[in-house]
Amino acid sequence: MYIPAQFQFKDQQQVIDFMQHYSFATLVTAKDQLPIATHLPFHIELRDGAVILSSHFAKANPQARELVDRPALVVFNEPHAYIAPKNYDKQENVPTWNYIAVHAYGKASILHEEIQQLELMEKMIFTYDQGYLEQWANLSMTFKLKMLKGIVAFEITVNDLQAQQKLSQNKTENERKKIIKDLENSKYSTEQDLASYMKHT
Repeated sequence: MYIPAQFQFKDQQQVIDFMQHYSFATLVTAKDQLPIATHLPFHIELRDGAVILSSHFAKANPQARELVDRPALVVFNEPHAYIAPKNYDKQENVPTWNYIAVHAYGKASILHEEIQQLELMEKMIFTYDQGYLEQWANLSMTFKLKMLKGIVAFEITVNDLQAQQKLSQNKTENERKKIIKDLENSKYSTEQDLASYMKHT
């Protein structure tokens, strides 16, 4: 990803926090020089100093068979918004787009053991629906193992984390204030979220 210096994140933890907040991402691999993509929820954690992305495919998904022994890219890319020239001080200006995006490159491994798969399921439930934990705990192991047979669980160990937050850092303070106000008044929650990120950048 092309990342101008002024649009870089401050530190890795800030990037991880963003990924955890916008954790429904796009996994991209390639087969025969053709990109393949699947949209998946991820569990993101820092383990022994390494960023680990965990998720699972439906077993019928052909990308599951093309995951190991090749580079994997996971793209996290919310929120974003059109920035109108009306927010700039000078007449001679053009529109642009503000956005936050993370590209996580890494090596994938399949979780073959049932205990590993069950641990991943519990992590995903804890991340996305803690209210379901008690119900999950009371389900029979027979049912759980039957469900596991329909998925392919995996982890990606990230070896290259590229992140950009293009939030009008190259504009004047007055222009940034106008852009933030414009986004805050939007009817779209993603644009309101972007305004919040701008306030803290």
